[in-house]
Amino acid sequence: MAAPINRYPLWKYVLIVVVILMAFVYALPNLYGEYFAVQIMGQSGTVVDNKVMEQATDALKAANVSYYDEQFQGQTLLFRFKDMDSQLKAKGVIQASLGDQYIVALNLSPATPQWLKSLNAMPMKLGLDLRGGVHFLLQVDVDSVMKQRVEGDLRGIGQAMRDERIRYAGITRKSDNEVQLLFRSAETLDTAYAYSVSHYPEFTWTKQPSGKDFILSGTLAPVSMYQVHQEVLEQAMNTLRNRVNELGVSEAIVQQQGESRISVDLPGIQDTAEAKNILGKTATLEFHIVDVEHSAAQAQKDGIAPPDTRLYSYEGQPILLKNQIVLRGASIVSATSGFGEDGRPNVSVRLGGGSESLFTKTTAENIGKPMSVVFVEVKSVPRMQDGKQVIDYQTDRKIISVATIQSALGNNFQITGLKTQEEARTLALLLRAGALPAPVTIIEERQVGPSLGEQNIRMGILSVEVGMGLVIVFMALYYGLMGVIANVALVMNLILIVALLSLLGATLTLPGIAGIVLTVAMAVDANVLIFERIREEIRRGLGMQASIHAGYEHAFVTILDANITTLIVMLILFSLGSGVVKGLAITVTVGLITSMFTAITGTRAIVNLVYGGRNLKRISIGI
Repeated sequence: MAAPINRYPLWKYVLIVVVILMAFVYALPNLYGEYFAVQIMGQSGTVVDNKVMEQATDALKAANVSYYDEQFQGQTLLFRFKDMDSQLKAKGVIQASLGDQYIVALNLSPATPQWLKSLNAMPMKLGLDLRGGVHFLLQVDVDSVMKQRVEGDLRGIGQAMRDERIRYAGITRKSDNEVQLLFRSAETLDTAYAYSVSHYPEFTWTKQPSGKDFILSGTLAPVSMYQVHQEVLEQAMNTLRNRVNELGVSEAIVQQQGESRISVDLPGIQDTAEAKNILGKTATLEFHIVDVEHSAAQAQKDGIAPPDTRLYSYEGQPILLKNQIVLRGASIVSATSGFGEDGRPNVSVRLGGGSESLFTKTTAENIGKPMSVVFVEVKSVPRMQDGKQVIDYQTDRKIISVATIQSALGNNFQITGLKTQEEARTLALLLRAGALPAPVTIIEERQVGPSLGEQNIRMGILSVEVGMGLVIVFMALYYGLMGVIANVALVMNLILIVALLSLLGATLTLPGIAGIVLTVAMAVDANVLIFERIREEIRRGLGMQASIHAGYEHAFVTILDANITTLIVMLILFSLGSGVVKGLAITVTVGLITSMFTAITGTRAIVNLVYGGRNLKRISIGI
């Protein structure tokens, strides 16, 4: 039987070369570094155009702040600087020049050349422990929720008293956490007291006889107040996590800080302006039937709307909407942006929050009448009072769509009338993530440095360099030319890992670097198994070509089994582990896949080029 000639067909070499070239291209952006940048983004449909760029440029020139360049990135404008001092100064100058209609945020912009960007080649995202990121501190207006809670209880208590035929003279809210009922007799007061204590235990009830009036006061208990606080903060954190996930940020940290604040750390984020815009929005939708029985023009002229209606403006014209809310944004469980048959942007909505029956019933009763979609947004307005910053909240309502009801609407329908695809995308994101339970204000925004320190970063990188260096020296000395071939594959493996992590948009952390070091050891272990099997076949007297062939063929099963078992463990770690453990699992998983390619296919291709198709008396495989 003829000995195997160990040759690859041409297409295999072409495939390997293509993979190597692509790996170099997609790993290359990580060598270019980053610029300090200031990002400008419009709020609530405000467009960032050349006029805005000229205004910001003039302001920077007047303040004598030099910048590297400026460029548009989608709906945002980016000014890039060579140092942090210029960046920080420019942020204040631009914000003062443009005003509150625009979000001005700090950022880091990759210095990747345009030709690489056109190939979608971007550098890896680095975690907070390696590169830092953006830190937001948000103030949650829990008091407004407490006020709404007490107002709701006030209406509920009044209705319950009427249902039980307990007559009261008046019911009012005395403070943010206190209700008060007025009675005409002591007997009625005692009856109301007994009923309230048994049915509303979250309040502390006290009787206050006062002349002819008999007063029953209920104060929300501290335990109940604390519970409401925690529920609001937990719901807000869940909503913020959903919004962070929609932004595609990995390894984000959202946690409570104090009684009414939430801190959000976004590592390796590239679009801080969008993050600031999305995180701070307290927005939802309301669906209202349009009042066609009264004249909106007359209401605007008189300056007063008819009972149970509210006057709005839509496309420059007055319009009256009924106060009844047919559907709230909280009932929306899915929302995706797209384009309608007319080519205009829209949002496809699916309901499932429990209000579908009222929505379907109301739309069925109003077929042929117009219905409006109102975008409700709560904005924070900081002001100084007695030397301290006080935050006021104002609710902005604007009509984004008015359409005639053609038939009873069910669980699926579309929101139209949106001006831009960006507006549709942002609205869909907010609806998917859910509305915040209370208004929030970003009271602090800063870029944070590496949390583990520069020394640990250098040590992490040094560990990769030392680990690879020792392995390369050992392989070259112990296995000769075969060891050098394995070293070439090892370097290619590292480049492939970096390229894949960059393509996948994975966030690299310090545990991720540890995973790369582990992968280096596992990658070279595959070649050790192959080379030892080749040696064994040579000692048995098999020919050189046959030994090479047998070494690769027989060791493959062992290598595959070892990598599959390791891969299963990594998948479990990724599924059940925390962010730190996930970073390790991702890099090891990627490393396993690339090492299978480089350690088996890559090294064999080189071995076939060096030794294939020749009569060999010996090969350089060490001792």
